[in-house]
Amino acid sequence: MDSLKLSSGLIFIQLVLLAFVFNSANAQLKVGFYKDTCPQAEAIVKGVMDQVLKVAPSLSGPLLRLHFHDCFVRGCDASILLNSCAGQAEKDSPPNLSLRGYQVIDRVKAALEKKCPGVVSCADILAIVARDVTAATLGPSWRVETGRRDGRVSNISEPITNLPPFFANISQLLTQFRSKNLSKKDLVVLSGAHTLGTSHCSSFDSRLYNFTGKGDTDPTLDSEYIARLKKICKAGDQITLVEMDPGGVRTFDNSYYKLVANRRALFHSDAALLDNNYTKAYVKLQSVESDGSTFFKDFGVSMRKMGRVEVLTGKAGEIRKVCSKVN
Repeated sequence: MDSLKLSSGLIFIQLVLLAFVFNSANAQLKVGFYKDTCPQAEAIVKGVMDQVLKVAPSLSGPLLRLHFHDCFVRGCDASILLNSCAGQAEKDSPPNLSLRGYQVIDRVKAALEKKCPGVVSCADILAIVARDVTAATLGPSWRVETGRRDGRVSNISEPITNLPPFFANISQLLTQFRSKNLSKKDLVVLSGAHTLGTSHCSSFDSRLYNFTGKGDTDPTLDSEYIARLKKICKAGDQITLVEMDPGGVRTFDNSYYKLVANRRALFHSDAALLDNNYTKAYVKLQSVESDGSTFFKDFGVSMRKMGRVEVLTGKAGEIRKVCSKVN
């Protein structure tokens, strides 16, 4: 009995220590971290992004996605941006091969280095850019917490086990989000980012042509939508891009939830949101909201929460001079 009490006590102490470490790291993130060291940091980022989106508005979705893909692997440490001569970095991993916008981050970093050399991290740039592209596409804005440091490690295998795949079921999605200290509400809210951007046919063509390995279609996908998608995506198509939110691919709004509710979302992981009572109720609520105001507020909250995942702060990591390589 005494040994059982001792074991339970040790476990409790370990949990308290883990919570302390987690909260201590987050406590060093704050709005206005660069107030004294680079007060124009966010204005510089916005200036570059305004120029970029004016000539390349289609980059809004990919740039938002970079922050997601970064935070889910090793935390928000800009490891997604690192290059590898041997092609063994996160960006070389299959789930990340379709990512775009790296050159934009490099452009933002160059502008910041010119004004405030060695001060603003690449991880913070990703977080600020994610906010700015959301706001620029008529979506919400929020105050970004900064103070992240950049990691020095990027491994090709880690995105495969850490990023929620497009074919995930609801149990897998909830498990992966819980592992990042994110809730079921964060899952359904952050999925709303699929209102921006495009996807390759190969990410969902199994739902059209071979869902169970018998040449069948996914019964959870609207049959009329299947017929429409088959005209765009032939079996085995690895090249063609499809708008995730048809007609609204460059506007951040709540129409994603209308697509999910009507069984017209591209990914199986989107359709899976209807397989949990909580996430289904949120989808249904947002699908009838006229202005998406609740979703907009929720999105800002969940983005800030995701931006705290496993961050490096204080003296951990480094501030890269060039985002694609360690100092």
